[in-house]
Amino acid sequence: MLLTVVFWVVDSTNIFQMQLTKPTFYILQLFVIILLTGCNETKKVKVDQAATENKVDFPQAGFAESNIDSLFIKKMEDSIKTGVYPNIHSVLILKNKKLVYEDYFKGKDEIWGDDLGVIGHHRDSLHDVRSISKSIVAACIGIALKQGKIDSLSQSVFDFYPEFKKYDTGLRSQITIETLLTMTTGMEWNENVPYTDPTNSEILMTSSEDPIEFVLSRPIITAPGEVWEYNGGTTQLLASIIEKTSGLNIHEFAKKQLFSPLGIKNSEWTNFPDINLPAAASGLRLTSRDLMKFGMLYANKGEWHGKQLLSKDWVKKSKQPHIWFGRNNNVGYGYQFWIFKAITINENQNHLIPAAVGNGGQRIYIDEKNDLIVVITAGNYNNWTLKKDSEALLVDFIYPSIVHKK
Repeated sequence: MLLTVVFWVVDSTNIFQMQLTKPTFYILQLFVIILLTGCNETKKVKVDQAATENKVDFPQAGFAESNIDSLFIKKMEDSIKTGVYPNIHSVLILKNKKLVYEDYFKGKDEIWGDDLGVIGHHRDSLHDVRSISKSIVAACIGIALKQGKIDSLSQSVFDFYPEFKKYDTGLRSQITIETLLTMTTGMEWNENVPYTDPTNSEILMTSSEDPIEFVLSRPIITAPGEVWEYNGGTTQLLASIIEKTSGLNIHEFAKKQLFSPLGIKNSEWTNFPDINLPAAASGLRLTSRDLMKFGMLYANKGEWHGKQLLSKDWVKKSKQPHIWFGRNNNVGYGYQFWIFKAITINENQNHLIPAAVGNGGQRIYIDEKNDLIVVITAGNYNNWTLKKDSEALLVDFIYPSIVHKK
């Protein structure tokens, strides 16, 4: 007797009903099993590939395993979503070299001052890192030094600019690569006024016909190496020295020598208006995960997957305070890295925390004592009075969440 069955076949466009005899049904059933098995295997390969990539760069761990009280992290997340801590775009927490927390939030954003409106941020979103760009430029100097493109950090800046020999006079002649890195050039420079103020020195540099000459020609008001003054012009000179010694602009050099080895595949670097020159001090755009990779590189003494991208000595000096300033000298500066006293973040901490810092709430905190790296991005550009900012997330939630085992 022939068995009549009803079998539903689904394709991308329609569903239709077929009358099948028993032998035909068995053959078709076998075909479907093979087809589904094949589909599952393809899916499995893709998942495994993603898992392998994640395992290499970001092995994951739970809160309990990492001795983190999840209640504080939940409160942090709720406070961000409800706007108590406004316009935070991402928070990533790496503890004991494992990714414990990663989340992204909708918020108003910009590209170098151009309004983007409200953006739904996610893992692959490029984000303005603003002055974290400075720390990236410094890393490129470290690579160039390791490669022998630069003789030493005590090398005079004017070794690279014979065309501007006329400025190589007096105290200006004492400006070295290291004084650029530590922002102790002694230049007359003012970034203490808002970036909307046309007298801001970085804005004047940006609008000048030749940003390099603009910086090199600044009057010197203190001996180089003695006084710290925040100065994006120093970063622009460092980027220019990279181009002078390598033939590549700072973005090209970073992509080849730093980003590619770190597995950073997507980046942008905003140019100055009307000039084909990357804005070295603030124009870089990266994903939050790629910022985490950069933090991991410095936490791991310049090594990435067995390759020494930066010398250990360079990384050590980058994260050391070469000069102190601020209220009661509670803030230091390394090689385009800020150095914070941990006690200003949590009273139970008594060590130094290097950090890459950018306008608007961009942060990479590298706390080696607690084996902790925190990446935060936000859209609070030029808001200098905000209390519930990126650092407040550390003070109010992240450090209190760390459970110290006795």
